[in-house]
This record gives sequence, structure tokens and C-alpha cells, in this order.
Amino acid sequence: AFAVNVVPEGAEDETELPVLQKSKKSGTISKISGELKEIVFVIQSQSNSFHSKRAEDLKRDILKQSADLGKELPTVLLIHQISGHEGAWTILPLMRDFSVTYSGNSSWIFFCEEDTRIQVVKLLETLGRFDASKEWFLGKALYDEESTIIHHYAFAENPTVFKFPDFAAGWALSIPLVNKLAKKLKSEPLKSDFTIDLKHEIALYIWQKGEGPHLTPVTEFCTNDVNSYKTDHCATTFRNFLPLCGEPVKKEDVFVAVKTCRKFHGDRIPVVKQTWEREAALIEYYSDYADISIPTIDLGIPNTDRGHCGKTFAILERFLNHSSPRIRWLVIVDDDTLISIFRLRKLLSCYDPNDAVFLGERYGYGLGTGGYSYITGGGGMVFSRRAVQKLLASKCRCYSMDAPDDMVLGMCFSGLGVPITHSPLFHQARPVDYPKDYLSHQIPVSFHKHWNIDPVKVYFTWLAPNTEEPHKEKKVGHNREDL
Repeated sequence: AFAVNVVPEGAEDETELPVLQKSKKSGTISKISGELKEIVFVIQSQSNSFHSKRAEDLKRDILKQSADLGKELPTVLLIHQISGHEGAWTILPLMRDFSVTYSGNSSWIFFCEEDTRIQVVKLLETLGRFDASKEWFLGKALYDEESTIIHHYAFAENPTVFKFPDFAAGWALSIPLVNKLAKKLKSEPLKSDFTIDLKHEIALYIWQKGEGPHLTPVTEFCTNDVNSYKTDHCATTFRNFLPLCGEPVKKEDVFVAVKTCRKFHGDRIPVVKQTWEREAALIEYYSDYADISIPTIDLGIPNTDRGHCGKTFAILERFLNHSSPRIRWLVIVDDDTLISIFRLRKLLSCYDPNDAVFLGERYGYGLGTGGYSYITGGGGMVFSRRAVQKLLASKCRCYSMDAPDDMVLGMCFSGLGVPITHSPLFHQARPVDYPKDYLSHQIPVSFHKHWNIDPVKVYFTWLAPNTEEPHKEKKVGHNREDL
């Protein structure tokens, strides 16, 4: 849909490609296409077959547009192919390699997601407005309206002052800035133990407490839907949809396990029953107390105040040994998770249950020093049966009953060579904890926590089956008090 067809020599019809014709008449087309090889495109890809195919499709589209310009092709990299480094997806560990490999003959590193769509000519024109010999950090700006837990309450006095890029729109670093970051990383290794919201953490690292550049907002970097009428000025757009690869997975193929404990039976479980329980054909509640009114199942694992590793592994073993082998998928959620099983069934149609799939919102631990990625539990953890089989066949288990279950699972799967599969549609926090503009191009699958919100209202606003459209003007217009 985005291939650029260059007007043949001698063609006089200016209606075919007005952008290129205009550039050609002004003598800039050779300059624009000549700069193409100076951009290194980096697609933030994943190794799972569904995601890697989408990234390969985008790579082909970029190269086809480039070939149609008739000049030397740019470099297009897929992050999951760049390095065996577990933390490659966090990008900063790659800066030294980028600096060594590309600083001599490139001007920009341009990053994008697998569903970002790029108009190559417009991107070149947009980047051409900036002096590539200077340090630039370019993107579509997001900001927190109020300080939020997922950003460690940064800039609490006025969180709107700090801008960070929406990865869906694409973002760019000039090579001088890449070189500067590479030099800093060589002398000062990454210190943060956790990677929670990569786009915010990268912006903080680049800003360097005011010594480095702020994000420069670029209006041509867009997250408007690719089919929107509002994209004429955009160099990038975004495929705004809930993935569906054939028929949704059957209700009976998804087993849902809810982790709870006696003290939350009275307030959290009623919310589940008022909201998403009806979407699940197979659901069980696991507690430290058997309450027949819910009903809950006591797995014989005492409740712990911190991590719930013992309980989670007991759930995994129960699923594998006591559920029908025909059930392909297991979902483990907290009792204060709000989730759309209806949408999850659509999403799961894109994954092969015969693969070891571990899906949800990806966090990282110690990735600057060879740590591991994990699926954060509050947003929901999704396992294929094959993944559970592979895990339990290994010797990897909890190092203590109250160890953080999500982190132990990440460590185990990393050791087994099973990749974490990330979806930004799962959320560890509440809608109010994310920029409205970020959520506006999502059809979310989950949110987490009931703090200072009406969770039933949040569910019916954001997740109920009749709220399939992206949350634009009306849906996103709620203020913090409303939600």
C-alpha cells in the first residue's frame, strides 16, 4: 500500500505523484533519495513467528519503496536478529554496536514497531529538516498528565514537562547522539535493575538529568490509523487494530486461573463476577481458603504477602495434570486484574499453541548485565500448554514460596530458551497511569489494580465486548476522577 512509483523519464503528468514531481522540479529529489542510505532502519521485532513475519513484511515494504526510488538501499535491521543479547529489545545495549558499525556512513538510526507504516519519501523530507551533525532525539511526544507508579512518580511536581516517544509512531536518533550514548555506556554501564516502560526509561537516559537533549516532537511522526483521512502530512502511521488471524480461539480452549486469598474474597472477587467472568467458559479461583460461595479452591499453599511463586507453580501443575489435554491455553491473572477474554481469544488466533508461547506485557530484570525478561503478572500471563509442559519438565522451580512468580517464570523460560512474547495490549497498571494519546491507538486486553478507581466502570469503558473501537475522543475524554 505504500510503494512509491517514480514517474518515468519524460512523463509530464503531474497528477501521478505530486510530492515527487514537486521535489524533482525543485531539484531536491536526488538529494532526498541520495540520503536514503544514510538511514539505518531498526524494527523493534520479536522472535515469535507471528511477530517476526510482520517485521519481515515491514522490512520488505521499506526496501520496495526504497528500490522504487532507484537509489542505494538503506540498511533495515530486525532487533531480534541483531544480537543474541537477551536485552537487545531494550535498545540501549546496542548503541555501541550501532556507533562502531554505522557512524562512518550513516546520519540517522530510525526505530519503529512492526505495525508502524512508513512513507519513505516523507520520512526523508522530515529528517532532512534537521542538521544531522547535531545531537537529535526525535519522535511523537507522550507525557504523563499526573505522576504515575510505572514511571516511579518521576517529575511529580509537573510530569507534563518530560516528553518521551511513542514507539508506534517511530523515533530517531542522530548518529552524533548515538556516538555520545555509546561513549557514556562504555564508561558507565546501565545501572537500573528493572526495565518497566522502555520508552520513558530511554528518554530519561538520553536526557541525563538535563545534560542531554530532550525529545524533539515531530508532527510527521503519527499514530493515526493507516486508513485515516488525517494522515496526509504523516511520514509514519500505525496499524491500529486487534490482531485476528482466522477464527478466534474457542472459549473452551482457554482456561483462566484467578489468584486470590481470603482477605480479598469480599471486595475483589465480586468485581470479577460483575465484569469479565461471564466471558470465560473455564475459570477457577485459587485461594488459601475454600469458599463454596465463590467457589474457591485451596491448593494447600499458604498466602504470602509478597511473591506468589508457590501458588503459581501449583496452578501450573494442576492445569497440566488435571485439565483436558484439549485445552490449549492457560491464563493466570490476579484477582484485581481486569481482562477481556473476548479480545484475548482473537489475539490468540495469531499464535501457534504447539509452540512454547509465554505472552503478556514484557518487563526486564538486570538486562544490562545479562539478566532476563519476564511477563509481569498483574496484566495477565498467558501460556500455551506446550510452554507449561516444557517448564514443568525442567528442574526450574521457585527458590522460595514467596518469590516473585512472574520473575521466576521469566528466569526459568530464559534458561530454557523460550522467548518472552510481548504484547502492549496487556497493562500492569490502570488506564489513568498511561498517557491518553498512547491508549488512543490501542484496543487493550487488560488493566490491573483497583486503586482510586471504579473498576467496574473501567471494565465497561475499556474492555467490554461492545467497546471494540479504539478509544478516541469520547472514550479517552474521561478525566482521572471519572475513571
